[in-house]
Amino acid sequence: MKPVRKWGHGPYCVAVIHGGPGAPGEVAPVARELSTITGILEPFQTATTLDGQVQELRSTLIEEGKTPVTLIGYSWGAFLSWIVAARYPELVKKLVLVASPPFEEQYAASITQTRMRRLKKKEREEAQDLLAKLADPAVENKNTYLMKLGTLLANCADSYDSTHPEEEGFHCQYDVFRGVWDEAAELRQKQVILQMAKMITCPVIAIHGETDPHPAEGVKDPLARELADFRFVLLEKCGHRPWVERYAAEKFFEVLAKEI
Repeated sequence: MKPVRKWGHGPYCVAVIHGGPGAPGEVAPVARELSTITGILEPFQTATTLDGQVQELRSTLIEEGKTPVTLIGYSWGAFLSWIVAARYPELVKKLVLVASPPFEEQYAASITQTRMRRLKKKEREEAQDLLAKLADPAVENKNTYLMKLGTLLANCADSYDSTHPEEEGFHCQYDVFRGVWDEAAELRQKQVILQMAKMITCPVIAIHGETDPHPAEGVKDPLARELADFRFVLLEKCGHRPWVERYAAEKFFEVLAKEI
């Protein structure tokens, strides 16, 4: 896999950062749509450590982009973009956080509960079985189980009214997910992630779906408290992937178009 995919024509002043960790390519529809306006970088993170992914993204921005860039980070990519903007503020002109994880631990516990509550009985049993397999050190081929779980949650728990249901076959990297997210979760628990706000020098805009299982107040309230230049956009009738939502996609791309 190449470290970056380019959309449209340069100079490349905007980068769209995928989620996961370990789910490369899922934001391709966003990059494709925005490339009608300007050149877009779609970097791929492959490192199995948090610092490794930070350095991968930093190198890509320096080598392939026209810095400072606008970073559009989706889900895990929102956290990664946030960390890069804090460590290397000279590289980032604006930070757009899409469907970000919550910035404080108190908001994180409800995510799995919300997802499980939205699943039907059979779906919930399948999700619990997949989670058990992923937690079992004796189980091999965990990429397949992570893919199945991600597809199930995307279609049955994370969306409001999706026009493009997620299909199995999406590339997932369990070693990347586990290695990176465990580090990030620990940093959030220790409030390190939120404390990075002191090092953020660019404007920050958060875009969040009102029915996203990641609670909107877990992004809005901490960042409004810690940042001087922060705006929050709540999309109605919208889940975790705004670009596939029937009632929110148009508004989502309107907001992004204005920000880039």
